Amino acid sequence: MKVGFIGVGNMGGPMCRNIIRNTNHEVVVHDLNPDALKACSDLGASAAGSVADVASRCDVVITSLPIPRVVEEVTLGAGGIAENAKAGTVFIDLSTNSPATAKRVNQGMQAKGIAMLEAPVSGGTSRAADGTIVIMVGGEAAVFEQTLPLLKSFSGEVIHVGEIGYGSTAKLINNMLAFCNSAAAAEALMIGKRSGIDLKKLDAVIRNASGMSSGYASMSSKTLAGDFNATFALDLAHKDLRLALEMADDLGVPGLIAPQVMNLMRMARGMGLGASDSASVVRVYETALGEDIRAG
Repeated sequence: MKVGFIGVGNMGGPMCRNIIRNTNHEVVVHDLNPDALKACSDLGASAAGSVADVASRCDVVITSLPIPRVVEEVTLGAGGIAENAKAGTVFIDLSTNSPATAKRVNQGMQAKGIAMLEAPVSGGTSRAADGTIVIMVGGEAAVFEQTLPLLKSFSGEVIHVGEIGYGSTAKLINNMLAFCNSAAAAEALMIGKRSGIDLKKLDAVIRNASGMSSGYASMSSKTLAGDFNATFALDLAHKDLRLALEMADDLGVPGLIAPQVMNLMRMARGMGLGASDSASVVRVYETALGEDIRAG
């Protein structure tokens, strides 16, 4: 089978390279970054010059793209996948999207005889690299079963959550929880700092007690080291949380916690931290109180 992969950057690149390593499929890649292309072609993938080139050549086309607008452009725009893929092609979108966008893209693909799965992922770049990410898949069960071996080649857990739209729903709810946990962790660490407790010992307690979560683990690791180099940029986290809040608003669910986290993100972005790691929201507390949190 010939597999196309469009968007082989921080997340897409590791996933694509695991497909190359773990399957016998011929892989065709496209990205605007030549270095990202080379990282895949060095392992045996062939580079394509355009989205249209990938779509016309492949049996399965996968995308991993940053924002919904880019997903729509690549899929439904001029020179895009719907315009160039053969009928019978399977399209898999790994991007974080809104349910409404996923449904619009699916309608465009159906009109061309292309089957679609929305398959957003969770786990970050480290788990993308070691092949343990979680994939939450929306789409027809038969298409899911057909592509399951391919999805398993670059993941640790693959869950079919229902029809198109529910993959995005699951991803946005998951990320909202993670961001809320992370923001609470930032506040907790600052309380610990000002109390005078040994932060390394506090961290050991939380990591082995009921306060532990992946959001806490990420926040504490970054904050106690003072390292906010992006593994998941604040700008992307802001985008995901905004989509989750839009979904909550559409469903009439009152926001009592997540909107406050959004305000924290807005303040951090206003400080010029959008390209830093999402854990940099803690810098709002540090700046307001005039002291950095570090393990002493």
